Amino acid sequence: MKKIIIAFIIIVLIGLGVYFITKSSSPETETIITQDTLLDTKEDTTLPETTEDKTKTVIGSSVDNRDITAYHYGTGDTELLFVGGIHGGYEWNTALVAYELMDYLQTNPTIIPENVKVTVIPVLNPDGLNKTTGTEGRFTKADIPTTEGATISGRFNANNIDLNRNFDCDWQEEGTWQNKKVDGGSAAFSEPESQAIQNYVTSHDLSAVVVWYSSANGVFASSCHDGVLAETNTLTNLYAQASSYPAYQNFDFYAVTGDMVNWLAKEKVPAISVLLSNHTDTEWSKNEKGVKALLEYYAK
Repeated sequence: MKKIIIAFIIIVLIGLGVYFITKSSSPETETIITQDTLLDTKEDTTLPETTEDKTKTVIGSSVDNRDITAYHYGTGDTELLFVGGIHGGYEWNTALVAYELMDYLQTNPTIIPENVKVTVIPVLNPDGLNKTTGTEGRFTKADIPTTEGATISGRFNANNIDLNRNFDCDWQEEGTWQNKKVDGGSAAFSEPESQAIQNYVTSHDLSAVVVWYSSANGVFASSCHDGVLAETNTLTNLYAQASSYPAYQNFDFYAVTGDMVNWLAKEKVPAISVLLSNHTDTEWSKNEKGVKALLEYYAK
């Protein structure tokens, strides 16, 4: 009888051992352990907050709410600003030469000295450009109408203001363009486009500004009754000699009021106007040489 009891106890112990071994290795137990482990060791997969895009800045918008965008190349403290398209679709080639500069800097980033940042505003008057091209954003020559005079309305913004008569140097409500009278706005900087560039200029320490126009074939120094800044004279001569455009101390073909580069001179910012020789070509090979000359000059 004693042997039977001992055998029974052994069988019970063996059965209990098998039960606990099976229980500890069951899928349900494994799942619980795995979930707990994941909860304890789960990594934070939250995406970081979106950082500011340092390659471009929307500096303002037009009357018709189109963005005015500045594109940045290089990270130095010496900032050079290039502006095209202030006269929109009438001087559409000035926007295209600015886009060519952007392509050139994108393809050849090492051309920019370490201490320099180049900022390009290809179109300061997007509404005027849209009047001519009928497109949004970047365009090509194929978008330009061939009808004579079809681009004239594109010179002005959506309020029919000549933006290059809307700046604070000898501003007048009625300005002159060749032998025509144009609207200079209700006051200096009355237009959102000129306000946008004003805000950008006054909030940045710009070393030099180049503004493209067409078409008088030359590099023109800026001034607003205080004479030409010494640095502006240097810029004028450097760009002219490199590009083979003639150099001029001032634009005296007819009286101009509210001019952008002359306002820059009033703000003590060295600035030049580069006037292409016609309304249809970018003359990139000439302007490339002018840009390179300025980059080399400011590589200090």
